[in-house]
Amino acid sequence: MLHRVGASGRRRDWKAVAGTGCGTGGVITIRLLIGRHAPAGIALCLQYGAMSENAAAQVGFGIDIGGSGIKGARVDLTTGEFIGERIKILTPKPATPQAVADTVAQIVEQAQWDGPVGITVPSVVTEQTARSAANIDPSWLMTDVQALFRGVLGSDRAISVLNDADAAGLAEVAYGNPQARTGTVLLLTLGTGIGSALLIDGKLFPNTELGHLIVDGQEAEHIASSAVKEREELSYSKWAKRVDKVLREYERLLWPSLFIVGGGISRKAHKWVPKLTVETPVVPAELRNRAGIVGAAMAARDGLQP
Repeated sequence: MLHRVGASGRRRDWKAVAGTGCGTGGVITIRLLIGRHAPAGIALCLQYGAMSENAAAQVGFGIDIGGSGIKGARVDLTTGEFIGERIKILTPKPATPQAVADTVAQIVEQAQWDGPVGITVPSVVTEQTARSAANIDPSWLMTDVQALFRGVLGSDRAISVLNDADAAGLAEVAYGNPQARTGTVLLLTLGTGIGSALLIDGKLFPNTELGHLIVDGQEAEHIASSAVKEREELSYSKWAKRVDKVLREYERLLWPSLFIVGGGISRKAHKWVPKLTVETPVVPAELRNRAGIVGAAMAARDGLQP
């Protein structure tokens, strides 16, 4: 029995009755009858407490592990937009598997999320094993990433772990530039290193890691990552020449129809993309630096475990 005190100070009783006269709409419904013997038709229907299964299935959670920060957010999987604020915690130093896993658990706990989790790592991932350790601690090599993250998030939780740039590529195809869905497209994430996602008619060829391709005797990411720009205090003009050199090598090997550039520095694409001279068109990623989180959430929804 619920009670309400009216304006006159007299108590009026509300009886809670489930069902009759109230549509369910896939959520919990309660019909409130006013008075002990309420006349037919005087009712208030409330809906509360639970999201429909269909709506719940369209919300996911992704975590993007980067060389400088680990970021996580709820994602609306119908639009690719974040729900609420993104959570960011600095990547621990050293970025050992356990230290990173503990930070991931902290983000999930802070977000109060108890559903499936998608996680990106800056590593080649096959059979849920880390096969490389770029921009993270060397102890990641051959780490069983499923066992690692289940150890901190729970053995019964659904977890998907994939390469960070691959996740960004999946997200861009689903929610970003429509040109990513046709032809041979190379998406590059410019940050601590250079990640790559090779897309052929919208399908991902995973784990390309073209940031490690040798260009003029050096790994591409040691020439033209955004971290190099900051470390060497390069102007956009000087840095664009380095990016040009790397893109020309990718162009020579793959003959893509489009380059898509992502990462945090893509927010200022207008300052450097027009300075590039490669023949292949270059456009900024539409999801920019949220692509990794969105792609991770997609992977968790779809149960992807490369």
